[in-house]
Amino acid sequence: MIKVLFICLGNICRSPLAEAIFNAKVTAKGLNGRICSDSCGTSDFHIGELPDERTLACADRHGIPINHRGRQLRRSDFRDFDYLITMDTSNYQNTLKLAHRHKLKVSHVHLLGEFSAGSFIKDVPDPYYGGEEGFENVYQILDSYIDQFLSVLENHPRVNGKPE
Repeated sequence: MIKVLFICLGNICRSPLAEAIFNAKVTAKGLNGRICSDSCGTSDFHIGELPDERTLACADRHGIPINHRGRQLRRSDFRDFDYLITMDTSNYQNTLKLAHRHKLKVSHVHLLGEFSAGSFIKDVPDPYYGGEEGFENVYQILDSYIDQFLSVLENHPRVNGKPE
């Protein structure tokens, strides 16, 4: 099984939405049991909290269920997940700092935007201080980037069962 962890700052906007979109796409493709995901934040601002109401509303408009409580990135995540996918450069750098501080492997830490063919925008913007349109914009970016990331995972031997 391939395990993916989506990471943003507070784990109440982008990363839980990314996790929900990803899980819906995994289910639609019949890949449950071969790919799973979770999400977290680099900060401890919202541990145990539900996602932002605007995140929940955006997901609901698109028929995507979210069942998540905020949590912070842990050292064990570097061992437990195959891909640590950050939403922006700042969280990418914070994730690497934690890894280096504890001498953890970082080869599986990526920006989600790295998987976006043809896009110059590699960071998924934080919609927290904006309105509903910011959350919809983030949804559209995540939807596109996750399609491209998932197509990479579908070719992984642990997903498709073909030898490397």
